[in-house]
Amino acid sequence: MKKIILGIVVVLAIVLVSLALSLFGDKFQEGAREYEKGNKTKAAELYKKACDRGEFRGCFDLGAMYARGDGIKKDLFKAVELYKKACDRGEFRGCSSLGVMYAKGDGVKRDKVKAAELYQKGCDGGDTTGCFNLGHIYYKEEDLFKAAELFKKACDGGDVRGCALLGFMYENGMGGKTG
Repeated sequence: MKKIILGIVVVLAIVLVSLALSLFGDKFQEGAREYEKGNKTKAAELYKKACDRGEFRGCFDLGAMYARGDGIKKDLFKAVELYKKACDRGEFRGCSSLGVMYAKGDGVKRDKVKAAELYQKGCDGGDTTGCFNLGHIYYKEEDLFKAAELFKKACDGGDVRGCALLGFMYENGMGGKTG
């Protein structure tokens, strides 16, 4: 009986999400199309709407635009706020990007420990940039086995920087075996 009720709840959730998207549209996708066309002001507006409606990819992309000053006025504080919102809601690229902000002290007080925590959260969530950046920290701290493990995870996820550094480490006899 519980499985039947759970199945009904899942189906209803899917129907409601589909209905919401048909009524309100997928603002993130609309924003991405506008960005590709070069209409960055319109893209930023649509990313904001997406973020406000719970499409947290929109929070991440709008944060990236603010961080770079890409088509809108650069605002590191706004970028931090948007990356945090994205990260807190499971958009793990936001965690890794927020980690970069903490590592550099851009829009926040510089905090390498917080940066590493955010890279770890991003990496654990599948963001290869988080794995790569965390691997780089371990590399600098000379924990070469852990660095190689993280570079491999980044590489396995398609991050060519991870592949390059892992190859360099193997070529130079660093890092041991990672699996």
